[in-house]
Amino acid sequence: MTGPGDSAVPVPRTVVAKIGSSSVTGPDGEVDVAAIVKLCGEIVELRGQGHALVVVTSGAITAGWAALGGGPRPTDPATLQAVSAVGQHRLMRVYDDALGARGVPVGQVLLAPLDFVDRRQYLHARQTLDRLLELGVVPVVNENDATSDDEIRFGDNDRLAALVAHLVAADLLVLLTDTPGLHTADPRTDAGASLIEEVAEVDQELEAVAGGAGTVAGSGGMASKLAAAKIASWSGVETVIADAARPGVLGAALAGEAGIGTRFRARSHRLPARKLWIAFAVASAGAVTVDDGARTALRDRDASLLPAGVVSVAGRFDVDDAVEIVGPDGLVFAKGLVRHSSDQVEAWAGHRTTELPVGTAHEIVHRDDLVLLS
Repeated sequence: MTGPGDSAVPVPRTVVAKIGSSSVTGPDGEVDVAAIVKLCGEIVELRGQGHALVVVTSGAITAGWAALGGGPRPTDPATLQAVSAVGQHRLMRVYDDALGARGVPVGQVLLAPLDFVDRRQYLHARQTLDRLLELGVVPVVNENDATSDDEIRFGDNDRLAALVAHLVAADLLVLLTDTPGLHTADPRTDAGASLIEEVAEVDQELEAVAGGAGTVAGSGGMASKLAAAKIASWSGVETVIADAARPGVLGAALAGEAGIGTRFRARSHRLPARKLWIAFAVASAGAVTVDDGARTALRDRDASLLPAGVVSVAGRFDVDDAVEIVGPDGLVFAKGLVRHSSDQVEAWAGHRTTELPVGTAHEIVHRDDLVLLS
């Protein structure tokens, strides 16, 4: 109990701060040292208050391409991966200098999608990040672009940041960008656009407002930030989209300051990491339409999807591909990883388990590989 002369002690919280390419590199593609020094100053200030900070940084490809002479940005995966290898250590050197000058050690962590899909890899990655924080290190995270499989990637660092927030059980995810937050319309083209200060639930209408990609330097844009906020929300993590250039932005976001940006509430139910990956990070290869009985079983009884409930199949998919699960009203209500190819699912559609071959897994999508989206 505190007495009249006591001051409240702030509760230590874990914050993941993601900063985009447009905020850490200049117009020429070179690393913006001043921007990183500003961010690191705010990190040190929050650490001094007892909070734990993890940084997810973009900018390696942009910085690497600038170091190689610049020009029109390449698009082929092999070149982008090679360029990332050139830029990554340049970017890390600036973080190391900026935090090292304040006596704070830095640890580089490069993550791949497998770190979130495979249980053993997930636990190892979490253990590493937790230990770095215990040692007083600021982890600086990026995707392992130089060796990532082009078919299995995070797609953008906003999504990676949301998954990292889940990994470290963060209290807050701050997505730092070159705009003050999500607006009612594109402020670059609509003078009447106003800032949306709080979002209770990310829905299709809001996703339409977010639009498409942002700057040439980045791979995301507001749409990817909205997707990341949705992932974080389903992880039980509050999210703020805010302007990286704003003074004291991290502290203001953590303090819940009004007007700091767009704040997204966290859902009370926290999805496991693997189901987050299935729901938001794996592209769907097709769709399976089910009858009302199957939809009820999946929604209300935590059941697996069996062939008897399948009505039709769309697209071509193979074992372990992700598919959308569609109800009789045509609306997608779940997503999962299939255990059989589209040809097999089509052949088994509507058949009872007793009519199927003995000794074969009969689930089309097992409940452990299925996520309800609504």
